[in-house]
This record gives sequence, C-alpha cells and structure tokens, in this order.
Amino acid sequence: MILQHDNSVKPFFLSLAPLRGFTNALYRNLYAVHFQGIDTAIAPFINTLSAKQINRSHIKDILPENNHGMSVVPQIIGNDSEGFIQLATMCHDLGFDTVNWNLGCPAPMVANKRRGSGLLPHPESIEAFLDDVLPRIPTRLSIKTRIGRKKKEEIFKLLPIFNQYPLVELIIHPRTGVQMYTGEVDLSTFEECLPLLKIPVTYNGDIHDYDSFVKLRERFKTVSRWLIGRGVLSNPFLPEILRSGEENIPRSVERFKNFHDDLFEAYRAELSGQSHLIDKMKSYWLYFFRSFENGEILFKKIKKISTLKKYEDITGNFLGGDAIWRCSGRPALSIHPSNSACL
Repeated sequence: MILQHDNSVKPFFLSLAPLRGFTNALYRNLYAVHFQGIDTAIAPFINTLSAKQINRSHIKDILPENNHGMSVVPQIIGNDSEGFIQLATMCHDLGFDTVNWNLGCPAPMVANKRRGSGLLPHPESIEAFLDDVLPRIPTRLSIKTRIGRKKKEEIFKLLPIFNQYPLVELIIHPRTGVQMYTGEVDLSTFEECLPLLKIPVTYNGDIHDYDSFVKLRERFKTVSRWLIGRGVLSNPFLPEILRSGEENIPRSVERFKNFHDDLFEAYRAELSGQSHLIDKMKSYWLYFFRSFENGEILFKKIKKISTLKKYEDITGNFLGGDAIWRCSGRPALSIHPSNSACL
C-alpha cells in the first residue's frame, strides 16, 4: 500500500543515531548488508577521559578496517578540550572529516560530571570549550544536544553561542536531560529554535513510524535532516518505509530472520560465554519484538532463556514459521525502555 503524502517524494537526509551497546560497528555493518535507507551513522560516543592514553581498543568501533557499507561520523563526549582535540585529530588521521560533540547524553553518571547534557546549564563553559577546540581541530564539528538539562529554557541561552561557530549541523532532541526518554518530545520548543539558528538543524526524537515522520515534516518544513535510533532498532525497515511511503515491505519476516541470524552469529564469534551472548540478544529483542503481531508472547519467553540451545530453538521456531510481521510502519508499543542508551 502506498501512503499518499507529498512529503514522500521530497529529498531528505537520514542518519542512524548512536546507541551505546546497540548501533556499534558490528550492527552497522550487518544493517548495511540487509537494509537500505540510511545515509550515515553517528557512532556511539568515545570518552575523552582516556584520550591521553588512547589505544586501538579505545577507538575500535570507528577504525576503518572495522567499518564497511555505511558512512560513519565519530562522536566524542567530554568537557576536556585537550582530550577532545587529541581524539578529533586521531579521527582526522583515520580519514574522518567530521566529528560530533555529545551534549545530549542524559545518563546521571555522565551528566553529574558536566558531560553530555550536564554541560547545558553552563553556557559559559560550552563557549570556552568551542573557542579552544574549533581553531585547533583538523575536522569539521557537529553537535548533538537536548533542549536543556533540567529546563527547556536553557537551549535559548545556547543558540547565540552555537551561531558564532561554523558548525556542520546542530542535532536537537527536544527533551530535557532529566526526562531521559520519557514524556512527550517538546515540539513547540524545537519550533521556536528554528528561526533563531543560522546553522543546519537536524531533528531527533520519537520517529517510530511513517505517520509520525510525515507529521514532523509537515510541521517543520525547513528541516531536511533527521536522526532516528530506537525506531530503527525496533523496525529495521523503517528507513525504507520513510523514503518510499510503502508500509508493507515484501518478505519482511524472511529478511529480518536473515539479519537476526547474521547478528547472532557475529556476536557468537565476538563474545565469550553463552550468558554474554544470550544477554546481548535479549537486549536487542527488547526492541525487535515490537514489530511482530505476536511479539509480546515471544519476548516473555526470551526473557526466561538461560541456554543457547533454548534461545536458538525459540527464536528459530518463531522466525521460521510463527512470526507475523506487524504493519511495518507502526510498532505496537511506545519505545522508551528505561535502559536506553545515550541519544
């Protein structure tokens, strides 16, 4: 079925959001084999706290030899300008022309150290950081932010600061940090930001299906860049759906099964011990089950699994015959698990 919306034919840029523990190089590489529609991915953040002792394991996720099939932008988190400069320079030496600064991570253990969204109430620190960093890094810079740590008004003190610099883009998730991933996105505040900015803006937050995407595009007609994360984890066909307007993707279950099986085998080769592998796949099923009409029953079974044989039997039987793909653009449940990674 083709959904009739004018927005479906207008060009836009689609990025995969950085979710720690999920959208790593292993996932990104396999995603690019099985699905289409993503223009680039922002890699989960690298911490500047270890920048003075950088080794290859610290930057394993962005190494060129570990990435293929999908363009990647490294993301760095921290308030240490020297560490940031060192990491950005290393990223440039690896062939990256852009890095992203994470000003959005809402996790208390991060924010309480004035990193991620914890820096948002301190515009003077952000300005000093940018003054120090931008003249000294060989890459371009983009920023991912929320509208504030505790108050939405914090963003309006930051916009004039951001406008002073040649940023590639400003990615805005219209929630405060203390909201984490609960409550509604503040579309009114995002809308107020748009005419105040002189740099390209990317929208991020609660794009879970085609209809929600169309409503956002119709409301924010000047925005052409979109960042999606949890919606893709739940429904990996979502970028194809957003681009085509076609809800029903042929061979959905079969294509998903092939992706799932490849992901499972790749993690089997990487992780030691069956408990680590089972826990990793359970974390993905926290999202996956939402795209199946009968996924809730399956997920209850998966949560109780303790052996690989049981996991393979249950998921194999389900994806091999019992699975019923939900109307592709509309996951059944809200996707705000409490343990979501930093977006």
